[in-house]
Amino acid sequence: MAQSYKSKMEATISEAYIKFLREILGRGPKETKTYIIKDMVIIRLKEVLTQEEKALVQIDRGKPLVKEMRRILRESNSEKTEAIISGITGCQVISSHSDISTKLGEQVELFILDCDLEKELKAKAVL
Repeated sequence: MAQSYKSKMEATISEAYIKFLREILGRGPKETKTYIIKDMVIIRLKEVLTQEEKALVQIDRGKPLVKEMRRILRESNSEKTEAIISGITGCQVISSHSDISTKLGEQVELFILDCDLEKELKAKAVL
């Protein structure tokens, strides 16, 4: 039963994050998977690069440009992304981190929460 609460919340986070990315980038990832582990929410997004970014990363000068642009975009939207996670989990985000692989076209988002969400979801399932 605990897994169903956890799985449902992970799916809800994935859907919300895809929707958010579509709003700011015009497209979303091909695949997204969210993991709730103790006080962390980890989102793994596959095939996130736009066609333009895919062309840029083929040249050495383009790779750092794509990473920098994505970093700036992420920073400028960090309050929104953290609000999405807080709204779904009911926990406050105390820090968040992100990285993108220009080689694989994958992005990882990590949110550190002020509570052990995994433990709370297990306790909820017992009730």
